[in-house]
Amino acid sequence: MRRGLRFVPLALLLTGIVEIAVFVLLGRGVGFGWAVLLVLAASLTGLALLRREGVRAWRGFRGAVEAGRPPGEQVTDGLVGLAAGLLLAVPGLVTGAAGLLLVVPPLRRLARRRVQRAAERRVSAVVAGDLFGPRRVRVWRGQSRPTHDDVPVNRPGPAIEGEVVERPAP
Repeated sequence: MRRGLRFVPLALLLTGIVEIAVFVLLGRGVGFGWAVLLVLAASLTGLALLRREGVRAWRGFRGAVEAGRPPGEQVTDGLVGLAAGLLLAVPGLVTGAAGLLLVVPPLRRLARRRVQRAAERRVSAVVAGDLFGPRRVRVWRGQSRPTHDDVPVNRPGPAIEGEVVERPAP
């Protein structure tokens, strides 16, 4: 993850350059005043969306916890909604368009699943189970055979699908 962070300054610089270029092109096409109004409208919409999504995420999280359900889906949906609001609130047309795309339900579900998968990879299996509930796994059935290093290697066979479930404490 830290390797990817070194590209953040470059990405921010490129985003700024692209935003300015798009704003200049739009200003030439529809006029400077309309371009400024469009950016302001997108930013105000983003601020309202940030507030709404923050409240919605908190209520969803609390509802899931009170009902005894894993809150992971509400948390990831809230993160995607907050990212959409933040992208809209940042002055710019490209970031605003990206924020609007995250509001569209099919794209939002796709982004939520990707955020969930990324979170599941970064936390332990126990924490992922607590956050997202039982996970579907694929187990390969086959014989283990020793290698020249005496380390068993699984030979892939047919997959057996199942869920990882914790047994209740006696």
